Amino acid sequence: MTDTVNLYDAKTNLSKLVDRAAAGEEIIIAKAGKPKAKLVPYEAPPKRRTFGQNLLGMTYMAEDWDGPLPPEIQKYFDGEGDDGDLV
Repeated sequence: MTDTVNLYDAKTNLSKLVDRAAAGEEIIIAKAGKPKAKLVPYEAPPKRRTFGQNLLGMTYMAEDWDGPLPPEIQKYFDGEGDDGDLV
């Protein structure tokens, strides 16, 4: 439910309006009959995720992960495979 309250009444009854908003109500604050602000329930921002926390202890690396590269890839590191085309 949305209720519209004029600015003077909002100043006078701010504590009550905040309680109503905290209970889930949206309250429009108007000045000279024109809506100026909306008082809504506070929603805490979602907790920031820490990169990698979901995979902690679950990472797998092959035993040869730092082994030699396949020849078709190694040639680019050696400067032999540069034919001018961008991939």
